[in-house]
Amino acid sequence: MIYGYIRVSSDKQTVENQRFEIQKFCKANDMVVDGWIEETISGTKSYNKRLLGKLLRRTKKDDIIICSELSRLGRNLFMIMEILNICMQRGCLVWTIKDHYRLGETLEAKVLAFAFGLSAEIERTLISQRTREALARKKAEGMSLGRPRGTSLDVKHLPLYHHHNRIMKLCEQGYSMYQIARRLHVSRNTVKRYLERLREEELVTEM
Repeated sequence: MIYGYIRVSSDKQTVENQRFEIQKFCKANDMVVDGWIEETISGTKSYNKRLLGKLLRRTKKDDIIICSELSRLGRNLFMIMEILNICMQRGCLVWTIKDHYRLGETLEAKVLAFAFGLSAEIERTLISQRTREALARKKAEGMSLGRPRGTSLDVKHLPLYHHHNRIMKLCEQGYSMYQIARRLHVSRNTVKRYLERLREEELVTEM
């Protein structure tokens, strides 16, 4: 499937210019757009709260998303990187016209994949370091660490419990907490806390 994605930030802007650019590009490359996604919304809005989020969830391997430029996907680098990372995980291609970007089986894509992986590893290291520092500070202040007796929360009441079977399947398939979090659209810490709670109940082994 080939999707044409068009986004404008206000009613005063027109979608016609973007549609024309995409149609012209497709005609020159002997391609046909199977579906159009148009929305009037700020690029600073989370992609999950836009039609773009719904598009990303239904894309499949070798699907292509074509837009006029990367800024149509989002207005900051981190959001654009996150969107491109999702596309890479799903095997979906992203092509832009003005800045000639091609996310696919290219050296550029492989370098980008390495950058995503490195960013994730740095994030895990920083989170771990901040956690250790916070625990050390609390201990130095004389605070009792760990869950107080009698405050254990039933696993079934945890926010991610309704995704339990899916999480267990992804764990068995070797997915990292970061990758699981991406698929569930939650933070890595949320997944980490859930798995730690399961380990306390001896319902899951170490990942």
